[in-house]
Amino acid sequence: MDNQQMRKTMNGAVLLSLAALIAKILSAVYRVPFQNIVGNTGFYVYQQVYPIYGIGMTIALSGLPVFLSKLIAEQKNEKRQTNLIKKVFMLLAVFSIFLFSLVFFGSDWIAQGMGDRQLSPIIQSVSWLFLLVPVLTTTRGYFQGTFHMMPTAVSQVVEQVIRVTVILLAAFLYKSLNWDVYQMGTAAMSSSWIAGLAASLVLGIALLRNRETVEDSFFYLEDESSETIRYSLLTRRFMTEGLAICLLSALLILLQLIDSFTLYKGLTQSGISSELAKNAKGIYDRGQPLIQLGMIVATAFSTTLIPILSRAVTEKKETKFLRSASSMVRMTLTFSIAATTGLIVLMPYINQFLFGDRSGVRILSIYMLAILFASLIGTYNAILQSRNQYYLTMVALMIGLLVKWLANTWLIIKIGTIGASIATVLSLVVILFVVRLGLPVVLRKEFKKNGIVFKLAWLSLAMATIVWLGTQFIEKWIFNGGHRIDAFALTILGVIIGVRVFLYGLSYLNVLTIREWLSLPFGKKMLRK
Repeated sequence: MDNQQMRKTMNGAVLLSLAALIAKILSAVYRVPFQNIVGNTGFYVYQQVYPIYGIGMTIALSGLPVFLSKLIAEQKNEKRQTNLIKKVFMLLAVFSIFLFSLVFFGSDWIAQGMGDRQLSPIIQSVSWLFLLVPVLTTTRGYFQGTFHMMPTAVSQVVEQVIRVTVILLAAFLYKSLNWDVYQMGTAAMSSSWIAGLAASLVLGIALLRNRETVEDSFFYLEDESSETIRYSLLTRRFMTEGLAICLLSALLILLQLIDSFTLYKGLTQSGISSELAKNAKGIYDRGQPLIQLGMIVATAFSTTLIPILSRAVTEKKETKFLRSASSMVRMTLTFSIAATTGLIVLMPYINQFLFGDRSGVRILSIYMLAILFASLIGTYNAILQSRNQYYLTMVALMIGLLVKWLANTWLIIKIGTIGASIATVLSLVVILFVVRLGLPVVLRKEFKKNGIVFKLAWLSLAMATIVWLGTQFIEKWIFNGGHRIDAFALTILGVIIGVRVFLYGLSYLNVLTIREWLSLPFGKKMLRK
């Protein structure tokens, strides 16, 4: 790969990362006003069906387009790219019709499996998204495979903006028109296919605008005599590499899906009334946007090194690869521990400020441990995928999902909602342990180098203690903590104290290298200070 092409690839990776960051922030932030409007029960209704949408979007956005772009980049010329895209589109058309039929016509069965038959129309509403998968996947995959990242990035942001707008509009109409929570949920979930249509329109316009450069490839009629990948081989690769990328990208969503099928049912089986169970599930679901935000902070720094990692693999520079991978692991560990500790210590104030009360603080605090383990799994997975290692991570995922299902089934009936939090953390620990076995020995020993785990453990304990003492003192003598504005002020003050303590500790204990500091936003200024 020449320097010009490499620069284009790196710039494209940065652009897609920025778009993904904006989309994740939007996806996490909108749930706060939404929950405030519709309440815990309304939030329960929405979150029960959300994992189905999440799986569809993972397939169409972060799963198959990445895999397809890889296939396209492997083709020797534009004619072979065209033939590949046509075959992929046909395969995805069959696949998406199957998924749509399964979800739409099986909605009653799915709703019954979740323990609430009134969810059926909401499940049907989200099913229409699957029919858009072939268009979204092939166009995004084509643009990424030919190093045109802007259409994918714009479509991703537009999709989230439209979806959030429709969801908040549904919540407003719920209050204005006195809908029940299931009518609101059906309207809110229609945002999935409405936003998908908007994204398809953006990508279609991009194709038309670039027609002069792509018409000889994307609009080229298939030449039967040209070499192309066979359907059998294409299907096999989709069912191995493609499926692995999709499932691992949807790790947390799959865990949420298991919660949808087991948590509400388990609570009712334990003797809790239906309304109380819905309320409890709604409180538990508050943790999901917090985990998303925590993982954005935890992974944003390490993702700056992903283009370097990819370039090292392409250029077959093993030393550079291992150095970059080691930095990714250290930075992910460092900032995921910081995010996890901060959210746990400040959970009473965050919960009250965002959701209006302090219900479920202990449940949500345990749930926040998922940030640490899921962030490390994502980093390890990125390292393994860059080396085309998929099978071990698939095995790890299957084992982890089984652990989650079994633990949920037993713990929820025994100890209630907190059992689901424990089961999530336990399943992620198991996945992390298995995935770690596939790493190079050098990376597996990374946690032992320079005593980083010991240093971060003491630093986290120090930060937690100082933040807790500081916020307790301020709450007692300045704020009474009884109002949301007080909780907001205490949250901000706690964040300021925690960030300063943690950054000072990182510098004092030499946790990060000079190179890693310089790769951080404002890292140079922080080093000078």
